[in-house]
Amino acid sequence: MLKKSIFITLLIVLGFGLYFNPNFKTISAGVAILLFGMIMLEEGFKVFTKGPLQNILKRATSKLYKGITAGAVVTALIQSSSLVSVITISFISAGLISLGEGLGLVFGANIGTTATAWLVAGFGLKINISALAMPMLVFGIVFSFQKKGSLKGVGNVLAGLGFFFLGIHYMKEGFDVFKEHIDLSEYAISGYLGVLVYTGLGIVITTILQSSSATLALILTALSVGQIEYENALALAIGANIGTTITAVLGAVSSNSAGKRLALAHFIFNVGTGLVAIALIFPLARLVNNLSGLLQIASTNYTLKLALFHTLFNVLGVLLMLPFLKVLERFLMRFFKENPNKDIDEPKFLNPAVLEFSGSAISALVQESKYLFKNSVFEIVAHALNIHRDDIKSSKNIKAIVKKSKTDFKTDVEDLYYKKIKTIYGEIIKYASTAQSTLSLNSKQNKAVTEIKIANRKMVEIIKDARELNKNITRVLDMDNKHLQSEYDSYRKKLTKVLRTIYRFRKTGDEKKYANQLKELKAEAKSHARQSNKSIDKLIRKNLITAEIASSLFNDYTNVNDMVKKLIDVAELLYGKTDSLFEDTDIN
Repeated sequence: MLKKSIFITLLIVLGFGLYFNPNFKTISAGVAILLFGMIMLEEGFKVFTKGPLQNILKRATSKLYKGITAGAVVTALIQSSSLVSVITISFISAGLISLGEGLGLVFGANIGTTATAWLVAGFGLKINISALAMPMLVFGIVFSFQKKGSLKGVGNVLAGLGFFFLGIHYMKEGFDVFKEHIDLSEYAISGYLGVLVYTGLGIVITTILQSSSATLALILTALSVGQIEYENALALAIGANIGTTITAVLGAVSSNSAGKRLALAHFIFNVGTGLVAIALIFPLARLVNNLSGLLQIASTNYTLKLALFHTLFNVLGVLLMLPFLKVLERFLMRFFKENPNKDIDEPKFLNPAVLEFSGSAISALVQESKYLFKNSVFEIVAHALNIHRDDIKSSKNIKAIVKKSKTDFKTDVEDLYYKKIKTIYGEIIKYASTAQSTLSLNSKQNKAVTEIKIANRKMVEIIKDARELNKNITRVLDMDNKHLQSEYDSYRKKLTKVLRTIYRFRKTGDEKKYANQLKELKAEAKSHARQSNKSIDKLIRKNLITAEIASSLFNDYTNVNDMVKKLIDVAELLYGKTDSLFEDTDIN
């Protein structure tokens, strides 16, 4: 509803502006062209998020200062703090980095946004920018029509820069024409009242435009032609910084806990920095004047001074937040807790942000699938066999474990499926299908997503098989037939051995050894599936079991062999093949 209200407000403002003052159309066209340029820039840089960009950001988080620096440099280069924020949210959601490491990237991204002000003030307003924009547009469009992803990305970046500079050109021309009819500087308000009014105006403009960079470009072009006073421009810049948090908050509404935590951190940082800047605006303005002299910036060059002010208060905000980073992290973890008392389990790693990039989408899908297998499927199958997970994970003799495990766990497999499997399985399939239909996946990535879907489908089939097996295992416990109990104990031993081997396959360093063991178990299960169970035949011949029980035994014999094959297939898909597929994306 809030997004819809903002959209309607924007249309009304534009309609009134164009109707009552046709000269406003050049400015609004300039803003539209600039925003379109920023969208193309972001789309262009998304092509490179599959490898270099993600690697830079992920590896930079080992130290806080590295994270801040990487966030600032990358944002300055790609001109999109939202892109860095989305990548960071996807990393945290997929468990690739911690919340504290993500905060460093977001704080750095805030500093990186100041590059827009320097670009516009030091370059865009000083030369005939339209002359530079035209060649960029021409070459950009040519490259964007190429089939190769990297060339298309370069084309979008060039075209985006061209539209960005062209937008500044039209905005400047618009304000020049606008000045002949209305002088907005007449509405200047001095003192702290002006600071509060224009900060509020900056928040409103940024909320409507959904881009602090576009707001800053608008402020700078208006300032360059004298349409606003320098003092009020400073307050507008502060408002733009605060207003940009609205985008992050709106984006986090449908996100998981990781996304919500980062959005709240972004909000706290920007609002806190804004309040400090408001309180210290005049001392900071004097500091800018002193630094301008040292940097040889003319006292009347208000656009460069505004860029310097914007950088100063953002850097100051980071410096003020650093001592409280751990406190902020603890607060965010407490504020957005994972609810352990939910009746139905929900996805842990999946949120809308991961679908922005192919690498993060695949990583989150694998992490979610592994989590589902480890914490739900493994547990349900173990309890369906009336065996404790700790016994399976131990080095105890399997025959001894099965022999002592004669207690009915009263496991309701059907209920556990609906509580622990069904919702997460549905979300994994939905996200996997969305990734394949909307993202530009290469052949290996597409294969990885397909195998993730197969692995999850097999997990569901395993649970359904375990439900039927559990009914008969439980029934046999109350029967005084040692021969029958011996048969079901052999089934339990076979599945326990497979579960233990899978556990060691994914947990120990000797993957090759246990991978070979799994292959042998799988081959054995395939062989048994094609053969009759001689021990059941023998029980039938000696009239030790009824025809009805024999039928159940044969069904469960087939069932167990199918479960063995499916369990091993899942282990290979999640812990074997997909790992090699990730070597190309550096995500695992």
